[in-house]
Amino acid sequence: MLINQFLALPRASKRIIMLIADACILIMTLWIAFSLRLGEWYWPTGDLIGLILIAPLIASPIFIKLGLYHAIIRYIGLQALWAVIQAVSLYALLWGSILFLSAMEAIPYSVIIINWVVAILLIGGSRLLARWWVLHHALLESEIAVSTAISNPKKKPKNIIIYGAGSAGIQLLGALKYSDEHQPIAFIDDNKTFYKQRLNGLCIYALADLDVLIDRLQIDEILLAIPSASRQSKRHVISQLESYSIRVKTLPSVAELATGEVQIEDLREVNIDDLLGRDSVVPDPQLLCANIHNKVVMVTGAGGSIGSELCRQIIALQPQQLILFEQSEFALYQIERELLKSTSIEVIPVLGSVIQQKRLERVCQSFQVNTIYHAAAYKHVPMVEKNPIEGVQNNIFGTLHCALAAINSKVETFVLISTDKAVRPTNTMGATKRFAELILQALSQRSNVYTRFTMVRFGNVLGSSGSVVPLFREQIRLGGPVTVTDPNIIRYFMTIPEAAQLVIQAGAMGQGGDVFVLDMGEPVRILDLAKRMIHLSGLDVQHKDNPRGDIAIVFTGLRPGEKLYEELLIGDNVSPTQHPRILRAEEEILKWQQINILLKAFNAASTKGNSIEIRQLLRAAVVGFKPQCDVMDVLKK
Repeated sequence: MLINQFLALPRASKRIIMLIADACILIMTLWIAFSLRLGEWYWPTGDLIGLILIAPLIASPIFIKLGLYHAIIRYIGLQALWAVIQAVSLYALLWGSILFLSAMEAIPYSVIIINWVVAILLIGGSRLLARWWVLHHALLESEIAVSTAISNPKKKPKNIIIYGAGSAGIQLLGALKYSDEHQPIAFIDDNKTFYKQRLNGLCIYALADLDVLIDRLQIDEILLAIPSASRQSKRHVISQLESYSIRVKTLPSVAELATGEVQIEDLREVNIDDLLGRDSVVPDPQLLCANIHNKVVMVTGAGGSIGSELCRQIIALQPQQLILFEQSEFALYQIERELLKSTSIEVIPVLGSVIQQKRLERVCQSFQVNTIYHAAAYKHVPMVEKNPIEGVQNNIFGTLHCALAAINSKVETFVLISTDKAVRPTNTMGATKRFAELILQALSQRSNVYTRFTMVRFGNVLGSSGSVVPLFREQIRLGGPVTVTDPNIIRYFMTIPEAAQLVIQAGAMGQGGDVFVLDMGEPVRILDLAKRMIHLSGLDVQHKDNPRGDIAIVFTGLRPGEKLYEELLIGDNVSPTQHPRILRAEEEILKWQQINILLKAFNAASTKGNSIEIRQLLRAAVVGFKPQCDVMDVLKK
């Protein structure tokens, strides 16, 4: 077909064709204008022929400059038509001025006005006609595709509904016409004025109609085309779709899409942070830059989920150098490679363990480090429970050696990434992190310490290593069952980018020995999270009332050291800061002399491999530590 050949042409060829078509229209428009004014079919002669033929030469540069050949035909709207009016008006004014200056006799100047009106009608009309031609062709192809699917079930495309009848929805519909896998059936939109209207051949419905539409039209997927919606609005929409057990996909945010057409490849599975995350508070630029801009920054545990996100945000704040300190060779390689793709700032990868104080000192002194973000730690509760001595070595002595290296190297700022599990801990991991906090608090009390120590405590981050979200996603992909430890277990969740951003800002507010806690929002029942993820995958939960469901949820019992809910504060003594989502906690501390005695005892017990003594020392050192299981050390004799 001719239209298929046209659509297959390169964009430059299409623009040339439109330019030639406009030139012919402008010549024809002037002939029509003279004929209308004189009341007869008028055939120009002499110099008037030249005056008519130069019309395209006058108009073409104007049309190009005002972007008449940049608009995509199928998406032409009021803005593009306004550009046509502006371009034609300017052309008509210039051509009329030339006609006036030529001083030709017996030529009525009202032709200028008639030419202007007719040119707007024909130039604008040609674009609307082309738009109708393209969209009508797309509708015919859709009908052919449906007929083919009915006659050949093996090639039947998925029936989909597009949520959002805005510009993104229209562009997505245009992209889907080239897909053999998707068949758009209808739009859904919250705007009541759109209800029962038709957009590019598809009817627009309200969300209340979805239940009927799914059954009547056999809908397979819902595609969310609301990239400009806030996270709160998107969360509200997704929560309304949960009960339908239908697969939901979404377009990225406007910032991620940037400019350009929407493509089918942009569609992705709904991220759980779209459902659980909050709209982030606008960060304070001063706090963000205080410890980073034009400074030498080091991140320990740079290849981990929190450490790597810290690195991404630190790079954006233009440090002088960024040092990646990481024990895992592969993780270090990955984050270095990623950062070097997006920055010209010097990124220095350093392999090493945080228990190696001499190496840490050498790094800090060689590069004159100003700021350290200490994210290196063992965080997986059951794993540390089975390997408590390594947990003590990495979380306690790793923090100690890193802090002493910072002091000896006169590092200005040291920020410890802590955890809500350090509050009234029930597991070894939480107890070691709390003791790490006590070490830094005690060091801050010493008068000869140049380094300013700050601790930032927060809960689970979505998608981090050890998070339930990637585990649930993998279990659903494999057909289940999804494992939940307890039906009543709850957790706080925060996105990794928001957590890293708040850590940077909190670190800038510390005066020395401060413990900051992050506002984690509302707690989430893990059971509800599992159900949501199953439903948003287009599947049903299998239970006694629905034995034919797709995915079963199995309760496995609390793991060693795990508790039903986490806390962020040991006491009630908390004060606000200049940031609405960062609070300062005032808590009891130990003197350095007490810490030093306990450290010697921890070292002796670790050297002997005595995990029972390690447990006793943690109970004595950490107020509120109530282990929920016996010593689980895999090497315990």
